[in-house]
Amino acid sequence: MINDIKTAEKTAELLLQINAIKLNPSNPFKWASGWNSPIYCDNRLTLSFPIIRNFIRNEFAKQITEIYGKPDVIAGVATGAIGIGILVAEELGLPFVYVRPEAKKHGRQNKVEGFLQKGQTVVVVEDLISTGNSSLMAVEALIEAGANVKGMLAIFTYGFSVAEENFKNAGVELHTLSNYENLLNLAVSKNYISEKEQVTLQEWRKSPSTWDVK
Repeated sequence: MINDIKTAEKTAELLLQINAIKLNPSNPFKWASGWNSPIYCDNRLTLSFPIIRNFIRNEFAKQITEIYGKPDVIAGVATGAIGIGILVAEELGLPFVYVRPEAKKHGRQNKVEGFLQKGQTVVVVEDLISTGNSSLMAVEALIEAGANVKGMLAIFTYGFSVAEENFKNAGVELHTLSNYENLLNLAVSKNYISEKEQVTLQEWRKSPSTWDVK
């Protein structure tokens, strides 16, 4: 869910400016899943640009407070959301933990790293939502550790129907600073892509696992 259209457009523009999001319908990228994709997103690049990372930090902090009130803890999903999660926690004056994709093989074999008490309220910070599977696994790990997860806030989502279904089934509330539709509209208006390329990008999202460039 998008809470502020101006923020959504500004976020999309900033991500495009620094090539955190690249759009290339004629020469698609290959994802680790094997999918061909006309878009590639690496929001970790935002950490290298102080003005942009501060904008994202401030928007996260503002929206978390407006939507959830002030939680006890901010949690970041490893590895992409650790950096921005720490910045948000610092801005709100809150403790921070992060969630590994799987438990460590040694030591205490933690999946949740940091100090977390049972019953504490947690808002999860994520950099990118695709299918939502890894993000929801992080939520599950926090719940298993005794946390009261209020919801999740991410920088960007592709808006796949499978992700929407996954979050709905898990009963997890998701908000994002920007999304795919806002990105495409902004990209056309700023001449990053043509209207014809916009149609191609819209077609891809309908069936990303089977899409191929024509």
